[in-house]
Amino acid sequence: MIPEQFNNQTDELAALNRRRFFATSASGLGTLALASLMKQDGLFASDPTTQLSHIAPRAKRCIYLFMEGGPSQMDLFDPKPKLNELDGQPMPESILKDIKFAFIQKEAARLMGSPRTFRRYGECGMELSDLLPHLSTCVDDIAMIRSMHCEQFNHLPGQLMMLSGSDLQGRPTLGSWLNYGLGSESQNLPGYVVLATLGRGLPGGASSWSSGFLPSQYAGTLFRNQGSPVLNLANPTGLSSQAQQRSLQTINELNGLRFDQIGNPEIASRIKAYELAFRMQQTAPELLDLSGETKTTLEEYGVTREDKSKTNTGFMGSYARNCLLARRMVERGVRFVTLFLSTWDHHSSLDSGLKRYTQISDQPIAALLKDLKRRGLLDETLVVFGGEFGRTPLGENRANFKKVTGRDHHPYSYSMWLAGGGIKGGQVIGETDEIGWGVTKDPVHVHDLHATILQLFGLDHKKLTYQFQGRDFRLTDVSGNVVEKLLA
Repeated sequence: MIPEQFNNQTDELAALNRRRFFATSASGLGTLALASLMKQDGLFASDPTTQLSHIAPRAKRCIYLFMEGGPSQMDLFDPKPKLNELDGQPMPESILKDIKFAFIQKEAARLMGSPRTFRRYGECGMELSDLLPHLSTCVDDIAMIRSMHCEQFNHLPGQLMMLSGSDLQGRPTLGSWLNYGLGSESQNLPGYVVLATLGRGLPGGASSWSSGFLPSQYAGTLFRNQGSPVLNLANPTGLSSQAQQRSLQTINELNGLRFDQIGNPEIASRIKAYELAFRMQQTAPELLDLSGETKTTLEEYGVTREDKSKTNTGFMGSYARNCLLARRMVERGVRFVTLFLSTWDHHSSLDSGLKRYTQISDQPIAALLKDLKRRGLLDETLVVFGGEFGRTPLGENRANFKKVTGRDHHPYSYSMWLAGGGIKGGQVIGETDEIGWGVTKDPVHVHDLHATILQLFGLDHKKLTYQFQGRDFRLTDVSGNVVEKLLA
C-alpha cells in the first residue's frame, strides 16, 4: 500500500502544471530575467555547467579569415634566402625517409626557391612578400607566427583540425565553442556567421562550421552575400507577417509542450531558431545593404574593383564585400564570423596562383584592419588569418606534371597571423630552419593557438568543457598551452 503522504505529494505535483508555475513564480522569474540580461552582457556563461569568468577578457568578437588550401609561407610570410641558393638541390635522405607527402615522389624530390622579393615594413621591420603591398601597411598591428605546426597533411583532416581542434568530423568548431561559452551579443542576428568565396568548395562542407555535439543553436549560419542572406528566410507569397507570427507562436507552444515532456535540448534550439529567423527577416536585409556605406569605404575595400580574370570571375568583388560585411556584423554584435576563400592549393602554377589570390584578398583584408581600428573596434575584435597548413620547400614533381611549378602540403612549419583583440602587434613569433622545413624556435601547435584565442575571450581552455558520451570534451582535447608572447 502506498503511504498517504506519498499520495498527497503526487497530487501536489500533478497540480503544479505549467500555468500555475508561471502564476506563482513571479519573483523567481524576475531573477531568471535578470540572469538572462546579465548573460547578454557576458557576465554569465551560456550553460550552467561551464565555470568561466576567471580570466579578464580582451576580445569580444572574432573574424577568422580562413584561406582554404594552405597559402605558401615562404612565398608570402617567411623569406628563405638559403632556399633560393639551394634551388634544384636534392633533400638529404635522412630527412625524407620518415616524412609523408600527399603527392611528392621522394626519390626525385628537389628544393624549390621563391621568385618573390621581401622587404621590411613598419616600425617593427616585419618582412613580407611583394605580393602583399596593402597588408604591409598594417604590420605594426599584426603578430606573425612563423612556427605553426600540426600532424595533418591532407585537406579535410587538416581543415577540421584547424577549425575544431580535431581531425574527426562531428566536433564543435571554434565559433561554436565561443558562442557556447559566452553567448551572442546580438538578439537579431546569429552569434556565428559564415561567409564564403569558393572555387572548388570546402572538403569538409558544413562540418567546417558545425556545432558538433553541442546544441545546434551554436552552429554557424551560412550567409549568402547576395539576395536573401539565408535560404527560405523570406515569407512565401501571400503569407502576411501577422499570419506568420501567429503560426510561429503556435509552433513554439507545441514545441514547448514537447520540450516539457522529454527535455531534449534540440527542441529548445529549434524554438530559438524560429524566433531568430523571424527577427532576422527585418535585420538581415539591412545588414547586406551597402548603400549606406560611403564611396570611399567601398573603394578602400575594393568592392567596386574590376575583375579581369577569366577564372573565378567575380571573386575580387565577392571577397571584398564579405570583408566589409564582416565589419558590419561585428558592429551589430555577431560574436564570430568566418570568411572562407578557396583555394590556395597550388600544386602547380604557384606564382600565378598566388598573384591571383593575393590580388583578391590583400586589399580588402588591409582595409578591414584599418576600418576596425578607425572605428575603435579592433581593440575588442580578434582577426585571425591562416589556412590548414603551409607548402613544402620542395617543388612538386608529380608524374603527370610536365614542369615543377608548385608546392605540396606541408604541416611541419607554416605561418599564420593575428591582430587586434588583445594581441601584441608588430612582432614575429617563432622561427623555422634556413630552408623552411621545420620549426627551430617557439613552436606553436594548433591546440596552443586555440588555447590562446579562448584566453583572449576570457575562457580557460581546460575548463570550457561539454560532456558527451560519458566524458568531458574540450576544444584543445588534452593538450594546448597559451602562447603568452602573443598577448598584449
